[in-house]
Amino acid sequence: MAVPVAFFAVFFAYPVAAIVGRGLKADGVWQFGRFGEVLSRPDILDVLWFTLWQALASTALTLLIALPGAYVFARFDFPGKQLLRAIVTVPFVLPTVVVGTAFLALLGRGGFLDGLWGVRLDTTVWAILLAHVFFNYAVVVRTVGGLWSQLDPRQEEAARVLGAGRFTAWRRVTLPALAPAVAAAALMVFLFTFTSFGVVQILGGPGFSTLEVEIYRQTAQLLALPAAAVLTLVQFAAVGAILALHAWTVRRRETALKLVDPAQTARRPRGAGQWALLGGVLLTVLVLILLPLAVLVERSLDVSGGHGLDYYRALASADANSGTFLVAPLEAIGNSLRYALVATVIALVVGGLAAAALTRRGGRLVRGFDALLMLPLGVSAVTVGFGFLITLDKPPLDLRTSWILVPLAQALVGVPFVVRTMLPVLRAVDGRLREAAAVLGASPLRAWREVDLPLVRRALLVAAGFAFAVSLGEFGATVFIARPDNPTLPVAVARLLGRSGDLNYGQAMALSTILMLVCAVSLLLLERIRTDRSGEF
Repeated sequence: MAVPVAFFAVFFAYPVAAIVGRGLKADGVWQFGRFGEVLSRPDILDVLWFTLWQALASTALTLLIALPGAYVFARFDFPGKQLLRAIVTVPFVLPTVVVGTAFLALLGRGGFLDGLWGVRLDTTVWAILLAHVFFNYAVVVRTVGGLWSQLDPRQEEAARVLGAGRFTAWRRVTLPALAPAVAAAALMVFLFTFTSFGVVQILGGPGFSTLEVEIYRQTAQLLALPAAAVLTLVQFAAVGAILALHAWTVRRRETALKLVDPAQTARRPRGAGQWALLGGVLLTVLVLILLPLAVLVERSLDVSGGHGLDYYRALASADANSGTFLVAPLEAIGNSLRYALVATVIALVVGGLAAAALTRRGGRLVRGFDALLMLPLGVSAVTVGFGFLITLDKPPLDLRTSWILVPLAQALVGVPFVVRTMLPVLRAVDGRLREAAAVLGASPLRAWREVDLPLVRRALLVAAGFAFAVSLGEFGATVFIARPDNPTLPVAVARLLGRSGDLNYGQAMALSTILMLVCAVSLLLLERIRTDRSGEF
C-alpha cells in the first residue's frame, strides 16, 4: 500500500488541500463563514439545483433506455453480438470533449438535425441529457447485463411452473437479484453526470452550469478561489456519499445469488415479441450511438463544394492556426499518445500494487483505501489541475515546466480503472498456489512472477487498455497544465471550438474523429483480449 498511498498523497490530496486552503484561509485563519456566503448566493443555488436534477434526470433516462439493452445482451444470442457489445462501449471511453463535439455536430447550429428539419437542441438541457445517455449507456449494459447473464433462468421458470405470470416471476425472482447491480450502475451514472464538465461546457452554453463547470469558471475566469474551494468541498462530500453507497451495493451484488456460466443462459430470440425487442435495441444503438459518431465523421469531411480532407490537411499547418496554437494541431496527436503511454505505465504500477494490497484482508482500513482510489473519478479534475500549478512549483517537486505533469494528472484517472479491472481476477487466484510455490523455495517476487502473472496477464492488458483510453481523453485537469506548445487532443479540440470560423470548427471535428478512432481501436482490441465478461467495466 505504500506506493499508492504516497502517490495519492502527493499528487491528489496535497493539491486539493492546497486549493481549499488558499480559498478558505486568510492570514492563517480558517474562514468557515465563507460557506454561508457562497452557498446563499442565488446563482450558486441555481448551479447546485441544476447539477442535482440533471444528474437525476440523466440517470433515470439512461436506465430507461439501457435496461432493455442489458437484457438483450444478457439473454439473447445473435450474429455480431460481440462486435455490437464493443460498439456500445466506445462512448464510455470517449473523451467528454468528443462526446460534446459529436452532439454539437448532430444537434447544433448547421448540424444534422438543423439541416434536415431546422431543429436545434444545443444550449438546451435535452442536448445534455441525450449526450449523458450516449456516454453512460455502456455502464448499465455492462454492469447490469454482466450479472443478468449469470443468473440461472431456471429459478424464474420454477416460479412460472408454480403459477406466477411472466411479469410476476420476473418481479419476485429476477428483479431482487438484479437490484444491487441496477443500484450500482445507477450510482455510477449519477456520479459521472453529477461531475459532468466537457459535455456541459460544450453543449450547455452560458445558460447551464454544473458544479464542475462552475468550479472551472470561478477558478480560471474569475480567480475567485473562496467560491471554488467551497464548491470543491461540496462536490467532495457528495462524491464521498455516492461512493460509499456504491461500495455497499457492490458488496450486496457479490452475494446476491449463485451464478452460472453466461454461455448457458443466452439463446436465440423466440417469437415476435423477442425479435421486436432485439430490433428496438438495435435501432436505439443505431440512433443514439452510431448516428452521432457518423455525423461527427461526416462534418469533418464536409468542406465547401462537397466532401474532402481539407480540414485534416489544415491540422498539419502551423500558419493556418497561428492565432490558436503555437504549433500545428496535428502535433497534439503525438503529444497525447506519448502522455497517455506514460500515464498508462504509472497507472499500471500504482493500480497494480493497490489491487494486490486490496486482495489482503484488512477490514475497514482496506475498504477505506479502496474508496480513496475511486475519489479521482468524482472530485473536481479542475481543482486537481489548478492545484498542480500552485503546489508542484518548488524543489524537490518543481514540475510546473516539466512534461511529466500531464501524465501524472492522467494517471490519477486511470488508476481506478486498473484497480477495478484487476481486483476481481487477483481475488480469484487460489492462495494455495502461492503457498505451494513458497514451500518449493520460491521467493515472493518469483511466486508472483510464476503464479499470479500468468493468471492475470489478460486482465493486465485490459487494464492497460482502459487506462490508455481514459488518459488519452482526460480534459478537466489537462486544460490547466498542458503547455501551449504541447497541447493534448482534448485541449486542442476545446480551443478550436472556442474560436469562430468554419476552418476552426472543421478542424475540431477532424481532431475529434481522430481521437474517436484511436479510442475505438483500443476498445476493439480489448474485446479480443478479454475473456471474463463480469466485473464493473
